[in-house]
Amino acid sequence: MKPEQLQPHDFWQEILPAGSLSLPEGFTDCYPAEFADGRQLVLPIRQLPHSHHAVASLIVNQASFAVLGTLADAVAERLKPFAPDIVVGVPTLGLTLAGAVAPRLGHARYVPLGTSKKFWYLDELSVPLSSITTPGHQKRLHIDPRMLPLIEGARVALVDDVISSGTSMLAGLRLLAAVDVEPVVLGVAMVQTDRWQHRIAEFGAGLPERVVGALHTPLLARGANGLWQPETAHHPF
Repeated sequence: MKPEQLQPHDFWQEILPAGSLSLPEGFTDCYPAEFADGRQLVLPIRQLPHSHHAVASLIVNQASFAVLGTLADAVAERLKPFAPDIVVGVPTLGLTLAGAVAPRLGHARYVPLGTSKKFWYLDELSVPLSSITTPGHQKRLHIDPRMLPLIEGARVALVDDVISSGTSMLAGLRLLAAVDVEPVVLGVAMVQTDRWQHRIAEFGAGLPERVVGALHTPLLARGANGLWQPETAHHPF
């Protein structure tokens, strides 16, 4: 596959065999993220606002059903050793992934957190929410009080689509902490850079070690040749 053959709507549509895209000198506009078995998912590179850095982007609700299924399979496999009783999904795109992961764990349902406040919701069961993809737009993250019996005393897997800055996952952790729930594992489709680690570690010792994902992509910076190069080391799962 040649990167120039990809159109904007082609991303996230196909899982490629291992070694399909190899660009040792750097990357122009796409990055081949690899699964544990070497298969690749080609992702677009997005330069961060007001920054000289860039990241590989993943939008799971734009992915083909086959790609979403592959991501959900991989995440579910990484969650299984933690034996979660229930999956809790972080909006917005984390709900797409959580809804696909839960049945793969044998669960009949999952608990979706939300940003839309229903009239029966409680103010004390909400926290501020923001993310890397929506800078400057702060919402509140809510949990339906009727869902509390499903998570109280349970082994909870908190699932989001991507962990990057750590802000949306941290909001989920804070909301669960408000009802005395600490997840046994944090699952994502993609671990995007390592910038999230200090925020998650500050919230709870040992929490970064509970983060599992299907893909891992580094922070990118311009190299001397003008191409995007990994700035942080690629850490295996």
